[in-house]
Amino acid sequence: MSRTDRQEKLIEIINFNIIENQKQLTSLLRESGYDITQATVSRDIKELGLIKRKNTSGVSHYVKPVDPRLRKLKTLFHQSVIKIDYTGNIIILKTLSGAANSACALVDRIGENEIVGTIAGDDTVMIVVRSESSISNVIKLLESFRE
Repeated sequence: MSRTDRQEKLIEIINFNIIENQKQLTSLLRESGYDITQATVSRDIKELGLIKRKNTSGVSHYVKPVDPRLRKLKTLFHQSVIKIDYTGNIIILKTLSGAANSACALVDRIGENEIVGTIAGDDTVMIVVRSESSISNVIKLLESFRE
């Protein structure tokens, strides 16, 4: 299997699992049919620019960083989001009229594992989060884009 295939699988694994260390990642890649060493995983992590970030439980895990090309979306988010509110495991963003799609595009691209999905209208974005316990951390992340 090619390096590209392996790295795509690696990204898939970190998107759907909380991977705390290279040993876990190596093990899951091997279970997926990739005959690799931890040194190869280390090189892949470096090439892909993966970082560690704490989740809602305070556990550090690998994530794909926010693409630096998203600066324009961050600026639009900052300028257009009027209010962030929530109920249960749903976050609602109120935006200026016509700006919901831009705000939603940023949310879709930040790669937060706790975000299940988004829907945008004209001036409202609905964000579904995995659990109510994740809401405060996701809101903090979204608020950081408004600063």
